[in-house]
Amino acid sequence: MIFCVEDDQAIRDLMLYALNSAGFEAVGFPGGTEFFEQLKKETPQLIMLDIMLPGEDGITILKRLRSSGATADIPVIMATAKGTEYDKVIGLDLGADDYLAKPFGMMEMVSRVKAVLRRTGSKETAKILTVGDLTLNTGAHRVFVDGQPVQLTLKEYELLRKFMENPGRVFTRDQLLQAVWGTDYLGETRTVDVHIGTLRTKLGHCGDYIETVRGVGYRMECSL
Repeated sequence: MIFCVEDDQAIRDLMLYALNSAGFEAVGFPGGTEFFEQLKKETPQLIMLDIMLPGEDGITILKRLRSSGATADIPVIMATAKGTEYDKVIGLDLGADDYLAKPFGMMEMVSRVKAVLRRTGSKETAKILTVGDLTLNTGAHRVFVDGQPVQLTLKEYELLRKFMENPGRVFTRDQLLQAVWGTDYLGETRTVDVHIGTLRTKLGHCGDYIETVRGVGYRMECSL
C-alpha cells in the first residue's frame, strides 16, 4: 500500500491512477489530518508527501513521522516545487528518502517508487559491521555511535553500509549513485555530496571516518 498526500485533487488522482496502473495499491489524502487518521489503521509500504499542503505542511508531517518509532522507518518520497533547493536539502536532512521536483512525470514517479521499494524490501542474513566506534546492524537496520542509536534516512544508511562493508576503498560519486540510488535515478552527483554531509553530521565524531578523496570521491578510514 502506498499513501499519497497531495492537496491538488487533479494531481492526486493522476498519481493514484499511475500507481494503480503499475500494479500498486494506492490511496490519496488531501492533507495531514486525513493521512494521520488512516495511518492509525494501516501502515503503508511507502509515502508520497507533498511539501506544500494546507494546514500542516509536508516538512512538519515528515518530522512527526520520523519522531515516532511506529513510522520512523517508512520510506518517504517528497514532492517539492521546481528549483526549491532549500526544501530538498531540509527534507533530506529530516529523513526523506528521495524527492521529486514538480512538475514531474508519472513514469518517473513510478520508477522512483520501484527503486525505493526494491531497496527496502530485500531480505538477507543479518550482519554486524564495526568500524572504530561505529556499529551497523544490517538485520535491524540500526546504527550506533559509542553504543548510542543514530537515526538515518534510507539513503544515509545505505551509503554508510557501503562504506563499512568496504573500509579503505575509494568510491566515486557515480559509483555511489549507482549503488545507492540505482540506475533509475536521474539526478546529479551533487546529491551524493548532500547526503555525505548530513551523514557526517549525524555520526558526530565518527563522521570523520568518511574521508573526501579530492578529485575522486569518498572512502571510509579509521585510525583507531
